[in-house]
Amino acid sequence: MPLVKCPTCGRETEYTGNEFRPFCTERCRLIDFGAWADEEFALPTQETELSEEDLDKIQKVLEEKANL
Repeated sequence: MPLVKCPTCGRETEYTGNEFRPFCTERCRLIDFGAWADEEFALPTQETELSEEDLDKIQKVLEEKANL
């Protein structure tokens, strides 16, 4: 049977027939779920600020839509 490492604790566990896979136990699955719920996992982003030119373009488009 293939063995995989639990993403939470790192312990090797059987993949086939494990109702909590890829986790080793329900506890590890719930720990991971809690981390997602608390937004501990996030993709890195690059924050940028809009320039005055960008804001002017947005304002122009909004005004055009309002006039339709």
